[in-house]
Amino acid sequence: MRRILTFILSLCAVLTLSAQDSIPVLKFGYISYERTLQSMPDYAVVQQQLTDLRAQYDAEQQRVEQDFNLKYEEFLEGQRDFPQTILRKRQTELKELLERNIAFKNESRRQLAAAEAEALAPLKQRLADILAQIALERGYAFILNTDRDAAPFINPAMGEDVNELVIATLQSTETPKGALH
Repeated sequence: MRRILTFILSLCAVLTLSAQDSIPVLKFGYISYERTLQSMPDYAVVQQQLTDLRAQYDAEQQRVEQDFNLKYEEFLEGQRDFPQTILRKRQTELKELLERNIAFKNESRRQLAAAEAEALAPLKQRLADILAQIALERGYAFILNTDRDAAPFINPAMGEDVNELVIATLQSTETPKGALH
């Protein structure tokens, strides 16, 4: 019985060692997605378009706030002299105006986020295509995004930093133009 047990344990050890030899070693690449995205030729154009759009929304928001402040000051100056019905009407108008201003501000944020996503979509797709091409050419199982401390340690014997390769590929190939509508 002891010999059989020793034989089985030896066989398991041999099978384990041979199985480990046949396990393929995964190769992978890693990049800073933000760094490579920002290196794209059209990224600056998209950011300028977004800045311009943000400035338009900010200007409108300031105009709306100034209108509200002016009406509120007029209300404060005249509230002692207003009959009760006019006072309530003005209070209601101010409340409605404030609610519309808040709704506009929230809608502005939503519209800006949507415009940013839409403007960056072609750039992100181009980057994804290049990452897939590089991964296939180099035999990577995956390419890891190292932004926001996603990977505190990467063994350089198993992974390859492909930032410069991706940036060079992005710089040498034409990217789709990102444009806001």
